[in-house]
Amino acid sequence: MTPDAAENDLYHGLRHAEATLPSAAYLDPAEYQRDLDAIWYRRWVMVCRAADVAEPLAYRVFTIGTQEVLVVRDETGSLRAFHNTCRHRGSQLCTAESGRLKARLLTCPYHAWSYSLRGDLVRVPSKTLPDGFLKSDYPLYSVRLSEWRGFVFVNLDESGTDTVEQTFDEASVSLANWPLEDLVSGHVFTKVMNCNWKIFWENFNECLHCPGVHKHLSQLVPIYGRGLMARHDDPDWARHADNDAPEFSGGLRKGAETWSEDGRSHGPQFQGLTDAERAAGQTYAMHLPSMFIVGHVDYVRTVALTPLGPDRTKLTAEWLFPPQEMPPKGLDNIVGFGRQVLEEDAAVCELNQRGLHTRRHKAGVLMPEEYDLARFHRWVRGQHAALAPSVEGAG
Repeated sequence: MTPDAAENDLYHGLRHAEATLPSAAYLDPAEYQRDLDAIWYRRWVMVCRAADVAEPLAYRVFTIGTQEVLVVRDETGSLRAFHNTCRHRGSQLCTAESGRLKARLLTCPYHAWSYSLRGDLVRVPSKTLPDGFLKSDYPLYSVRLSEWRGFVFVNLDESGTDTVEQTFDEASVSLANWPLEDLVSGHVFTKVMNCNWKIFWENFNECLHCPGVHKHLSQLVPIYGRGLMARHDDPDWARHADNDAPEFSGGLRKGAETWSEDGRSHGPQFQGLTDAERAAGQTYAMHLPSMFIVGHVDYVRTVALTPLGPDRTKLTAEWLFPPQEMPPKGLDNIVGFGRQVLEEDAAVCELNQRGLHTRRHKAGVLMPEEYDLARFHRWVRGQHAALAPSVEGAG
């Protein structure tokens, strides 16, 4: 392989123009339903931290599309998940978003069918039961649940066999050196964005917008100020191959340690990090469709998405710190910077959503730097294609 060919092989950018998803993918209720059926109802979805349901009999209710999922910690300390639906006539079981049960039972507020926290039907208040009626035939509809390093995931596909760990995005970097299980919440930020959930992920997967949208972030991460995410996004990267300045190599500006308004860490740094992880200042792990995690030297940040409709998405960001650092030092300095970035992202995502309504715009085109966005589009198309045979078979 010639030097020029080797350099070209390392270049990340798209070689050919690729069309975006069609505008209908972000606007049409039928397309939104396809996303729910093919992705949100078949993939692991992060719903909370295990600490959010810490005590026995504590519960929380989460909505994924049209589906309500009840997560409860049983009397033995195990987490379980069920559809929030009574087996009698389909009533909602728990009406509050969170709370603590008064007894070791889930009792329907409509007709008082009662279930153990393992989901077994244990009591029916009817004066008599029909011939052939067996309580064992009417357990709650269970939902797959998995705890991964302090995070709780659920999966509405009861036939699935994959694990949370197996389904992290291929571009994710390991967060093994961060003590995720032990961290506690220092701040939570929630915002409803008027955009399709895919638009947020598209924005996440490119930095062409960074110089114009994220002024302060581009100063902290100089390569972002060039509209690039990594060294090999530049078609001319080889000219600067030996230059370790952050505008070419990535990472934080000289002297900066973490994502904060002043670039400084405001508490003890995690002890187990490698020199490369400290130098990077930001290490990303992505789990589509619902969340990503960012490891910094002194805290961890998570961003989770919940689809609310074709053009509405709930964003929840959380800042996690070592328990001995509560309340965290410099919390406003850290959170203020991260919130500004998220507010800027939300604003341009909504801008993107509004513009898609024009009747003449059927689809857009991707630029070379948007290679990860193209990969995301291929993932979405692949999820839809994987569902198609089962849908056809069901008919």
